[in-house]
Amino acid sequence: MSVAKQEILDRIREAHARSAEGRVISEGADIDAGVPGEAYTVPRDYIRGRETPGAELVELLVDRLVDYRAEVIRCSASVGGSGGIGEAVAAVLAEHGVDRVGIPAGLDEAWLGDFGADRGDIVVDEPGLFAPTELDALDGVVTSSAVTSAETGTIFLDGSPTSGRRALTLVPDLHVCVVPVESIVDGVPEAISRLEPTAPITMISGPSATSDIELNRVEGVHGPRTLVVVIAG
Repeated sequence: MSVAKQEILDRIREAHARSAEGRVISEGADIDAGVPGEAYTVPRDYIRGRETPGAELVELLVDRLVDYRAEVIRCSASVGGSGGIGEAVAAVLAEHGVDRVGIPAGLDEAWLGDFGADRGDIVVDEPGLFAPTELDALDGVVTSSAVTSAETGTIFLDGSPTSGRRALTLVPDLHVCVVPVESIVDGVPEAISRLEPTAPITMISGPSATSDIELNRVEGVHGPRTLVVVIAG
């Protein structure tokens, strides 16, 4: 048994014992209850401000994403040309048989490469224009991202013109998300510090999945069945 698990179980036993004796369960548990009627100062002593070298950071993120069963594609930071974002995204859409793709209103259509000209239909999402049933008719969606935590493999979308509104990335069955290398940080604290606190944040850690009591994994229940992350840079 791990030390942390043993400590948690010990604290539960102590709380039960105090309760059985009619005492306050937090008594002697080193819990700062604060002063009634006064604002409580939340401790901010968690780890933050880390600066892992870029190559190691990307490697860690790829490891987490693959573990979560996301597909990972690497490309250069350039939009056009060989090996750029447009070529990489167009190849992903072709591989997944996409004919109709949705994008946020602020996303550069050049990020889709030759998809619109040669392969399919690009639908620009305007807030409030498309109902969930209409979004469900899309074969997939392509967005950018606000910031990404390598430690947890979590991609943050902030509802901006390039991240898109929440429904756009939750209804279609395929989500292709472009993650610029410069937007990758070590962990969640570093990611949160880059975000606007009032923005409607969506956090993505792999394709949508859940499991029942027998641990049978089912994908696509609460969002896209397939997540393809294009790391640019």
